[in-house]
Amino acid sequence: MVAHVGLISLTSCFSPLSRLPRLSSTKHKPFAMAAMNEDPVRQWILSEGKATKITNISSIGGGCINLANRYDTDAGSFFVKTNRSIGPSMFEGEALGLGAMYETGSIRVPKPFKVGPLPTGGSYIIMEFIEFGSSRGNQSVLGRKLAEMHKAGKSEKGFGFDVNNTIGSTPQMNTWSSDWIQFYGEHRLVYQLKLALDQYGDSTIYEKGQRLVKSMGPLFDNVVIEPCLLHGDLWSGNISSDKNGEPVILDPACYYGHNEAEFGMSWCAGFGGAFYNGYFEVMPKQPGFEKRRDLYMLYHYLNHYNLFGSGYRSSAMSIIDDYLRMLNA
Repeated sequence: MVAHVGLISLTSCFSPLSRLPRLSSTKHKPFAMAAMNEDPVRQWILSEGKATKITNISSIGGGCINLANRYDTDAGSFFVKTNRSIGPSMFEGEALGLGAMYETGSIRVPKPFKVGPLPTGGSYIIMEFIEFGSSRGNQSVLGRKLAEMHKAGKSEKGFGFDVNNTIGSTPQMNTWSSDWIQFYGEHRLVYQLKLALDQYGDSTIYEKGQRLVKSMGPLFDNVVIEPCLLHGDLWSGNISSDKNGEPVILDPACYYGHNEAEFGMSWCAGFGGAFYNGYFEVMPKQPGFEKRRDLYMLYHYLNHYNLFGSGYRSSAMSIIDDYLRMLNA
């Protein structure tokens, strides 16, 4: 079956969501905003897109938040997402993440071309159209290509990203930090724990989670942690392959972090032995990898708890309790 790149992000295995980043200063080149006119998408395609005519526009999905269309032209095809109520900051954040991954020259991602406002309100993003193949591709190649991205995508600013973005519809804070344990504890785990306390009054998971955050340092003993560019929301719905079988990843929630954090959604990604073997050929496994694996899953289980309700609480609580026993905390 042929699918198309750019469909609305699905951060849960079941529920469609989109990302709404909050923009701040960025080291990446900002994507210039289109002038307000009747159809800025058509205008860009017929000028900077180097097309002289648009031969067909077809809807290829989307969801409750974004609309998605394929624009066929005499200069090739473009993928366009539009949102009628949210301003350009959402797509600007997506473009920055895609652009950062694209610049590593490693794994294939759709190249972003243009972000701008719609004249009647809302916004759009134009990006490369990638026609998907019939499968997710070779798991070993996916692992190796992902590791190449992690190896190439480095930051001198430390851990974080130049914009805050979202994981699903939950804000994801990316304030720069030189300390990974502090960054992950404060901006990932504690942020989610506070949401659970505010939303559900769940003082048990909040208090136990805080104990874990204060005690988790030994899990990182003898580990070299460098800021690596992460996709940030790597589950099966955001992984595909092109017609040549090369892996493609899309709909990111990018930031620079410990490479192992990329596997936090592995419970919903279908990574097998071939994937990890390919990955570790490029980025060798570090001591204690298995002991940290659930710590990185905890962030996503907490996020699913906050987004989708109590069905995910037991998984998060079990991870916290196991670590508290392990660490005698």
